[in-house]
Amino acid sequence: MKRSLHPRRGERRFGTAGAARFTAALLIAIALFACGDDDDDTAVDGLRFGNKGPIATEAGRGSFTFGVATAATQIEDENPDTDWYLWTAPEPQGLGNGVFVGEASRGFTKAIEDVELIRDLALDVYRFSVEWSRIEPQRDAVNEEGLAHYDRMIDALVAAGIAPMITVHHFSSPVWVDDPRVANCAGGPSDTNLCGWTHPQGAALIIEELAEHARLLAERYGDRVDDWTTLNEPVNYLLASYGVGFFPPGRSFMLSDFPTFIDAVRNYIRAHVAVYEAIKEADTVDADGDGVAAHVGFTLNTIEWLPSRDNAPSDRAEDIAAADRLTYAYHHLFVDSLIHGGFDADLDQEREESHPDWQGKIDWLGVQYYSRNGVTAEPAIIPVLNLMPCFGEFDLGSCVAPDDPTHWVPAMRYEYYAPGLYNVLVDFAQRWPELPMTVTESGLATENGRRRAEHVVRSLEQIHRAIEEGADVRGYYHWSLYDNFEWAEGYEPRFGLYRVDFTTYERSPTEGAEILAEIARDRIIRREVQETYGGLGPMSPEEDLEM
Repeated sequence: MKRSLHPRRGERRFGTAGAARFTAALLIAIALFACGDDDDDTAVDGLRFGNKGPIATEAGRGSFTFGVATAATQIEDENPDTDWYLWTAPEPQGLGNGVFVGEASRGFTKAIEDVELIRDLALDVYRFSVEWSRIEPQRDAVNEEGLAHYDRMIDALVAAGIAPMITVHHFSSPVWVDDPRVANCAGGPSDTNLCGWTHPQGAALIIEELAEHARLLAERYGDRVDDWTTLNEPVNYLLASYGVGFFPPGRSFMLSDFPTFIDAVRNYIRAHVAVYEAIKEADTVDADGDGVAAHVGFTLNTIEWLPSRDNAPSDRAEDIAAADRLTYAYHHLFVDSLIHGGFDADLDQEREESHPDWQGKIDWLGVQYYSRNGVTAEPAIIPVLNLMPCFGEFDLGSCVAPDDPTHWVPAMRYEYYAPGLYNVLVDFAQRWPELPMTVTESGLATENGRRRAEHVVRSLEQIHRAIEEGADVRGYYHWSLYDNFEWAEGYEPRFGLYRVDFTTYERSPTEGAEILAEIARDRIIRREVQETYGGLGPMSPEEDLEM
């Protein structure tokens, strides 16, 4: 079932016959309005979502925003000042780790054109990151051209009726934050290398620098931007960069020096607080008229963690306990630290450290969900937590087999399990009932546009289910606008609503784009769309490459 993207806002694409149909539709709408509440789900055959509203204030409860997300390093072309460029560039120019980021999707060059793609999707919000290294390629040297670039993009978004949401730190840093070419910092921090998030003196300097960067962004863009993300997926970032070392700067303290890894976690929470305070102080303009100048939160990667093995009751009890421990560390630790103003350094679910200056420094939470995975107590390779998480072919026998093999995501080696999003949202709503949530990322790596449309509809069905049960969820932002550089996985996984031809960089809409545009335009998943794409049954086979 193919659909065309909706007309751009302000355009008229109907002639005499179209005008007649429009008049008939208008009369039906008037009749429906006269008969009952326009917000009643029974007025339409499908699932209705609320109108756009604030993502954090009490006035926004019941509202809903549709959006799309990207990250600067993943889409922007040619930026030699970021750590990812140095990390992936071939030797001797760089370190030659994995696929070279290079041109990415040419999202820097095509930024203004890409605004039109979002407009064609009828979306309310564009969540993007401002690349720190474009603004400050050398420490304390601000690049006005970089600031001006994002100025122009934000202006284009506002002109198109799309609210900008800025992410301050999304997995990438200027090289001078922690130079991956330097194995250790025996000489201590310098202007060319602050030594990273685990160095006692260096981390304090990085926090200060990141807060200054955030303040500059808030001063420059706060008259048009009210929605801010401090950090993207802290747990994933720290695990990949400082836990196991397959992101720059390539440190691996998880197995060798767990207390040092915990230092990085504590410092990153401090960074969130510093960025939160800087934005709150510097953004004084209420751009959208909701009475608040800045809504500040962060995004958290979530996974449906399940006990892996269906063995004897005693063994299964151990696996259940292991899954609970990982859920706490992965989902709850960071947010609990900010809600309660304390830190659990040994991960025993008791906060030994008091940090009253952290308390309440979160206005909303971004929930990011892609998969469910298994956890086993044996072999216990992660210290303190005493468990082994399962990730596809690296599972050592501990995986949970998919209920339906068609839900497997080959490019990422995990299972897309739609009800897991509902489970996470309900868990968070019960644990933090006063904290508004927005699903700031959810996507599927696939070559099949119909399969992507199925993911969109099934994810929104689970979000609607959670809202119906009282969860304060205020939006869904699809990952991603178009195909991009997927970090350590390179260019094979395609998450885009638009498919990118990486020879011409042309963007082409997938069936997922068409379906999301229809839903966002009408703010309804109609019954026929649910019947075609929704539910929990088999997904379209990956080998079907029709877009």
